[in-house]
Amino acid sequence: MDGREATEDGTITEIYSIACHKTSAHLQLDCCSSHSVLPWQGKHLMIHSITDPSQKPLHLTGHHGDISAVSFGKGRDPLMLCSASEDYVIAWDVERCYRKAREGAIASGTVIGTLLGKVVHLSFCPLDKRVSACSGSKIYILNSKKEEVLAVLKGHLGPLTASVFFPWDPNVLVSTSEDRTFKVWDVTKEEILYQSAVLSGCPLLCVYATEEGRQLVTGSADGQVWHHTVMDDYKCRLITKLDLPNMEQTQRRIQESQAQQLSGFGSNSTGDGMMVEMAKPILGIFTFKPLPYSGQTEERDGSCLWIGSSDGLYLVNLASSELLMALRFKDYPDLSITLAGSLSVTQTDCDIHCAVTSMFQPRMALWDIKLPGQLARLCSQLEKALTGQELSVVPSSPPMPTSPLNAELTRRDPKPPKKTGPGPGKPGGVKDQSVVFHAQVKSSGYAACSQRKLFTPKTNIQKKAQRPTRKSTKIDALLSEYPSGLAAPTVQHALLSASPTHTPVFCLQYSGDGKQILCGLGDTSVLLYKSSLTGSPSVYTGHSKALSSVCWSHSCGWILSASEDQSVRIWAAGSKEPTLIMGSDRFSGPVRSAQFYYLDKFLLLASGSSVHLFLSHLDTSRDDLKRYEQKSFSRLVRRFSTKSGTDITAMSAINDFFSYIVLSCGADRSIQVFDLNVGSLAMEISESHSRAAHHITQNKGSMYSAQAQDSYNLFLTSAITDGIKLWDLRTSRCVRKYEGHVNRCHQCTASFSPCGRFVATGSEDNCAYVYDIRSSSYLNKLQRHTDTVLNVAFNPATPELLTGTLDGRLGLFHPEERASLL
Repeated sequence: MDGREATEDGTITEIYSIACHKTSAHLQLDCCSSHSVLPWQGKHLMIHSITDPSQKPLHLTGHHGDISAVSFGKGRDPLMLCSASEDYVIAWDVERCYRKAREGAIASGTVIGTLLGKVVHLSFCPLDKRVSACSGSKIYILNSKKEEVLAVLKGHLGPLTASVFFPWDPNVLVSTSEDRTFKVWDVTKEEILYQSAVLSGCPLLCVYATEEGRQLVTGSADGQVWHHTVMDDYKCRLITKLDLPNMEQTQRRIQESQAQQLSGFGSNSTGDGMMVEMAKPILGIFTFKPLPYSGQTEERDGSCLWIGSSDGLYLVNLASSELLMALRFKDYPDLSITLAGSLSVTQTDCDIHCAVTSMFQPRMALWDIKLPGQLARLCSQLEKALTGQELSVVPSSPPMPTSPLNAELTRRDPKPPKKTGPGPGKPGGVKDQSVVFHAQVKSSGYAACSQRKLFTPKTNIQKKAQRPTRKSTKIDALLSEYPSGLAAPTVQHALLSASPTHTPVFCLQYSGDGKQILCGLGDTSVLLYKSSLTGSPSVYTGHSKALSSVCWSHSCGWILSASEDQSVRIWAAGSKEPTLIMGSDRFSGPVRSAQFYYLDKFLLLASGSSVHLFLSHLDTSRDDLKRYEQKSFSRLVRRFSTKSGTDITAMSAINDFFSYIVLSCGADRSIQVFDLNVGSLAMEISESHSRAAHHITQNKGSMYSAQAQDSYNLFLTSAITDGIKLWDLRTSRCVRKYEGHVNRCHQCTASFSPCGRFVATGSEDNCAYVYDIRSSSYLNKLQRHTDTVLNVAFNPATPELLTGTLDGRLGLFHPEERASLL
């Protein structure tokens, strides 16, 4: 045994390293918060105390063959240990064995299984009464107190690799196999409750189950991780799939980009040279325990896990599908093992203890990994958010004197026509003189009407009876508070075709009062519906290409539409002719997004690589002689360009209240945050998705629903094949990811509910999905659509959800409670 020091910063310390008589690459190891166990000399066990390093290791003997698997029990009083070889499966009481060793006696265990074959994995149930032993394609359920086989589970087509009991139900077990599937078993009935499909081209190596959120996580030999949620009937629903090699490559690109920004764009990055791509088998999945920290963070909900691979440990946030930290063994040259064959991890506060075997060498080791620096950096962003010093959608101070938001539009009066002939004071001009000598000239009376009849007063005036006035119930209903306690809309109330030609519905938006709906179609027209979808819609035409966005003003008096024809049109609600047309000469490319901004003071447009801020004067009056001459006009205040010059694919800003923040997504997969108070780019989030995001929306609430101030800092981004991500502007980090829907080729959008509790999105399986914002698993699946659901929108006044499909249909959904009353 030889002790080794860690790296120069003291992050990793090798507590001990032992040489083996032969290579044990795929041996199951285990360690708990107080002890670790390693096979020693093949047939013996060595238990080391983690809490008391001065205590001598405990040696246990009893096996005649080489030990292939070890596992600690779930309880701590007493602490149980189980070991397996081809001849015996033995259960040990660790405290009893220590006591026997101190007395000078030989510590012995209880044989609970005999001649079961090569056992590759052991696991205790939550009550430590039963042990599952995986041997070949069978799972033996053993009594942990005596030699008794309680059940034998058969069903896998290949050798088993792992099995664990569900922490919330000791009668249910999940297993993984080399047949690339996992199965959920009822142990008492010896039957399968759920069987997955073939998940990968490589064997599944490990499985992890946690009671928090009833999550099930499996890992394969090619670095793929599947995150499922277990339903009440033990059916498993896939939430997200992670690719560990791709996540590491993304993290490397982000780190290199940040390093270049710190050192200057002209400097060359000093990397390790060419990266050698290697497989990252998932050897184990382990619990992450966050630092003792007073703030509330997303890592406290059990969504973060340690994932062990052959080259390092990776801290992954399952909620956001984000790689938070990577500890690569090769970065610590003093370690005796740099490529692991198997490992086990336990964590207490900032300390991680890892038992590991070498992939190619006959060596085992126990490491102590301390993470003060890394976890402090991990929580520093969260601490900044709690102190309120970072960006916020809700402003904390008035605009700066030099802010572009202080710009005003000064309208110049038309100049009087110039006189071409000679006038007074000019050479040859005629001097103005009075025609008569009086100051006032009496009228001739020719223009007055002749009075043929004298005034006769009306004497038969009858007073109309005053009817009792009734208070309008419609106004009361519109001004009532949004019922945030109701469930999400799930019952279809109406379904109609918006276009006889089945043209796609590209954009939807409710008016601020929830009375009307704007619908932008692919046939260049804009439709205006009542919120109930009854009656014939008003049609607004004039664009020559498909609509890219429609928008209501905050006052609900103006309608804005943008199109792929590089034009923007603004109509007065109820008017068929546009009040203002901004043509293609104003923009370098198609207008991807357009909206009113800063309580209708500005127009905000995204085209090319810039966000354009316009002031406008809207005048609906017309001159009969100059009917087609616009009296409305606009003026460019400022143009804000992206940092890398990439084209903008989507944009979002809040118009319901004063806000300085404008968000945009770039074709280079970045998210740009503009602070219009300062007039510059405030922040850039690189590598936000695996593909460029096509949609971004903010949690805007509504005038009928009040939310906490911090809730307005949340926003959603959608990208094809990469799901929906929920971001927190204060930390510039993804806090959750939603992948239960299907989005492979069409630009499906998402929307927040006015109460901030739900997220809705379209999907390509002819359904709309509603998520609880706190869970990555979808809450409801809204069916009965005839084609891909492209757009969704919540009514700001009542719990209603509107959907628009690829074949031009609009669907209206109500909550089940409200639908029963209609």
